[in-house]
Amino acid sequence: MKTDKPMKKIILASASPRRRELLEKIGLAFEIESSRFEEEVATAADPHRTARLNSVTKAATVAARHKNVIVIAADTIGVFRGKVLGKPHTPAEARKMLLTLNGESHRVITGFTIIDTETSKTVTRSVESRVYFRPLTPAEIDAYIRTGEPLDKAGAYAIQGLGAVIVERIEGDYYNVIGLPLAALAQSLKEFGVKVL
Repeated sequence: MKTDKPMKKIILASASPRRRELLEKIGLAFEIESSRFEEEVATAADPHRTARLNSVTKAATVAARHKNVIVIAADTIGVFRGKVLGKPHTPAEARKMLLTLNGESHRVITGFTIIDTETSKTVTRSVESRVYFRPLTPAEIDAYIRTGEPLDKAGAYAIQGLGAVIVERIEGDYYNVIGLPLAALAQSLKEFGVKVL
């Protein structure tokens, strides 16, 4: 990774192991500091705005604790036919959600924010991908639920896990579906003097 000047410390304002793995994938050196911010309930009317606002608040919460760092935060929202996809907490909730998405497509929006605490420079963007589920049999849905993977996952699946076999295809950034649109993030980081390539 090349930079034009000495690299500032980068902080990922998230406790998500998936976002940590994604930043590691592009070779960034960073520390983790959760914002512990309770996200606003997403509204399907404008999920892009909600995702961006949540990411701004997460980033600003951590940025306020540091003088000369770059903070990255993100928020991901799933939407199906005008309704926000929550996180099922029971097998029954997961089954209902998977039956709803079965053979259908839904939108996944991630808002991300980058803040340079030295200059207060802030960039906030959102990226959308569309995920298409293949038609699933009731037995396949039940087998997937028995793995435990759908619980506490937005949309009741994890595309980076076994959920990969129930997704027929996606349109847009695959990594956005996991929780961090790497291509857009890397382009935005250039504005802060951080070059991935």
